[in-house]
Amino acid sequence: MTRQMKMVVTKVNMKEHNQSVEDIKYWLTKSPQERIAAVTFLINQNLKPGQKMDRTFFTQKKLKP
Repeated sequence: MTRQMKMVVTKVNMKEHNQSVEDIKYWLTKSPQERIAAVTFLINQNLKPGQKMDRTFFTQKKLKP
């Protein structure tokens, strides 16, 4: 069985196209677990071996009852 690749081209008007809208639509189709896995993957790519993420930058919001 021979695998073939086909070229896919999407033409857009660069003055009117908003990539951030396309990005949001894409990520909203993914489950929360898939989104967290993607963020974790990106963070781990930037960490050195043995280094952990500095969590002092992030704060937790307490929910009001």
